[in-house]
Amino acid sequence: MFEVPVNDSIYLRQLQLQDAPLVYKQLDSSRKSLRKFLPWVDYNTNEEHSLRFIQLMLRKAEEQEAVALGIWYQQEFCGVLDLHGWDHQLQKAEVGYWIGEPFQGKGIVTAACKALITFAFKKLRLNKIEIRFVLQNERSGQIPIKLGFAREGILRHSAKLHGQYVDMVVMGVLRQDWKH
Repeated sequence: MFEVPVNDSIYLRQLQLQDAPLVYKQLDSSRKSLRKFLPWVDYNTNEEHSLRFIQLMLRKAEEQEAVALGIWYQQEFCGVLDLHGWDHQLQKAEVGYWIGEPFQGKGIVTAACKALITFAFKKLRLNKIEIRFVLQNERSGQIPIKLGFAREGILRHSAKLHGQYVDMVVMGVLRQDWKH
């Protein structure tokens, strides 16, 4: 288990099995807003589903394929930030995130992403980080822009959201361009 400090109010800690009730509770209380752009929300309908997600991410962390971190704001669990799709040959990975509705719009995810990406470049020696999001999710799309990511393209019909194909925006940053 590891932690990544962000600032005086925020820290990231690798999710543990005992965090499943907190993850589910935060997800469930923000279900309406999160499901607009995250197709997996509809499939996480009880604590057992959150527990299985954490078990999967712990296995992937052991294999250095992914890691899921809880976002803690003022000592309260508020969301999840993960590093997944870790390609060791290309030294790149993708960052994903969600945050509970009461915590949205406070800059928490941007600060958490900045800390995780800095960690990934400095400690994990990754060369590239990507963030992908549904084209219509303008709020989520502001995060990589604030962090200096470059828009690399649109993957047409590369995800399904509530039975409809949706386009995904791909943004990326290279270690050599990371200014934080």
